[in-house]
Amino acid sequence: MTQQRPDFTAFRERLLTRQRMFGTFLKLPTTQVVEILGAIGYDFVVIDQEHAALGRDITDLMIFAARASNIAPVVRIAEFSEANILSALDSGAMGIMVPHVSTVEKAQAIARSCRYTGGSRGFAGLTRASNWGSIGAVDHMSLQDSRVACIAMIEDFEAVDRTGDIARVDGIDALFIGRGDLTAAYRGDPQAGAKVAETSRRIAAAAGEADIPLMMLPTSKADFNFAAELGASAMLVSSDHGFIRSAAAAALKEYSA
Repeated sequence: MTQQRPDFTAFRERLLTRQRMFGTFLKLPTTQVVEILGAIGYDFVVIDQEHAALGRDITDLMIFAARASNIAPVVRIAEFSEANILSALDSGAMGIMVPHVSTVEKAQAIARSCRYTGGSRGFAGLTRASNWGSIGAVDHMSLQDSRVACIAMIEDFEAVDRTGDIARVDGIDALFIGRGDLTAAYRGDPQAGAKVAETSRRIAAAAGEADIPLMMLPTSKADFNFAAELGASAMLVSSDHGFIRSAAAAALKEYSA
């Protein structure tokens, strides 16, 4: 018998308590992939507005599909603005991931945008997030503040020395180490892998000192073990693009041999 996973609304609680969770990035503008991942048993998906052609309309539908499939929808917005965060949250996102958080001031602004109490999130009573007004305004705001996860991406050199301060910003719930951008910044340096590994250790140490959860994207089982050793508990495994490419390549190799 397949073990039933927790309700998608528990995503932030599970993140904060460092429960092992698995997710993936979504770049294809479709709801069917979300349903498939939910049926398989993934815990969360990150709808990637930063690196994919995912506008507000399809993001809304993908969030709907995730919630219906009991998989927590997180939205990586293309760039920080209160409007971008509000759009995702009103559609029912259970988490917001923001790229290139390199200053405390930006982290503070992000945290405010994700919260009602002590924050600046705009109120709307008839949204998917409020279950279309079926709960009162006060309860809605309280539930959203307790359930929405606010995730900052550390992926710039200038952010590394500030990681501890960013991690301690009230309202930032987790850090994601953006090793792709950190690696790209070395511009083909043959030692890039080793340098990014050391940088990741520094970021992880700062996150540990601040007692904040860590998220990473492992690229292999060995890399998964490395991420786990650093303390990462929420793991992003590939992407829908990656899954299609790897499965298609494996099938072609097998059947054309």
